[in-house]
Amino acid sequence: MSEGAAPRRATVVTLSQMAGVAPSTVTRALRGDSRISEKTRERILALAREAGYTPNIMARTLSSGRTGLYGLVIGPSDNPFYTQLLYEATRQAKELGFRILVIHAGPGPIEESTAQALLNYKVNGCLISSAHLSSQAGRICDDNRVALVMVNRVAYQQGNAVTCDNRADGAMLARHLLERGRRSFGIIRTTNFSSTARDREEGFAAMLAEAGQEVSLRIDGRSNYDGGFDAGIQIAQMPADDRPEAFFALSDIMAMGLMDGLRIGGLRIPEDVAVVGFDGLPQSARRIYDLTTVEQPLTLMLRRAFEMVEARIKDPSLPQEVIALGGRLIVRSTSG
Repeated sequence: MSEGAAPRRATVVTLSQMAGVAPSTVTRALRGDSRISEKTRERILALAREAGYTPNIMARTLSSGRTGLYGLVIGPSDNPFYTQLLYEATRQAKELGFRILVIHAGPGPIEESTAQALLNYKVNGCLISSAHLSSQAGRICDDNRVALVMVNRVAYQQGNAVTCDNRADGAMLARHLLERGRRSFGIIRTTNFSSTARDREEGFAAMLAEAGQEVSLRIDGRSNYDGGFDAGIQIAQMPADDRPEAFFALSDIMAMGLMDGLRIGGLRIPEDVAVVGFDGLPQSARRIYDLTTVEQPLTLMLRRAFEMVEARIKDPSLPQEVIALGGRLIVRSTSG
């Protein structure tokens, strides 16, 4: 090697030459194959550490057809739920030996261009936690055997999904408020037409209807803190006789904005207005909010999603599946 030249990268072949064994023996030793004696395995692992050996991922991809790379579609970064989801997905992927690529982020639909990007990066599968899946994008991924699993929502036309039981849990929040003696209700909703928002709202309204009550006011909270805050200011300006006694914000981030707007508008929580949310964000437990909410089983949802996508990578003929997991009601001071 000439002076100043970069050192040669250690490979399975160079390790086999150093150890005086066949390349296949090195490969098996690095994988922990029990057919290789412990003494030989330890010697090869020591040589690999000394030589700074790292697996050649591209070569592994060519031989196995697997990159170990998963796409992850998350929503807007100003919603802490998606930050929490990204952290948990990355943690679990590391434990499972996968890598995560954030290929698209935002509330809009996954169109053909995004589906094509998934193919360009050669992802084996993709978890979709925010965007809608267009039929064309779904067909492109299906034709190219990219396994897709929705997380925290259900595709309208096709697909596999793991979600919280949003309808049942929306009903649980309505039942809780009714048991607290509330008799008039509003919803801070979103114009983002997702299964998640729709099911939460419909479950809440259906439980009220069973009790002979109804949702008398719906305000668009735009799925963010500012939208919730603006709704709180608007509600605080309403005459007391026209103002609902309790509000269900379809996400914690909107609920926290709502509470701040109500308080700046001069209202007390829960004495004047009760507030409940949905997601179970760690921020909702802060003393300034102390928000009654439904905590999504995010760790279990992602674990099931990884299992589902792996199963469909191995066997694309598996039937479509939707798993709905119940959330946990956390009762705090905002509901009275």
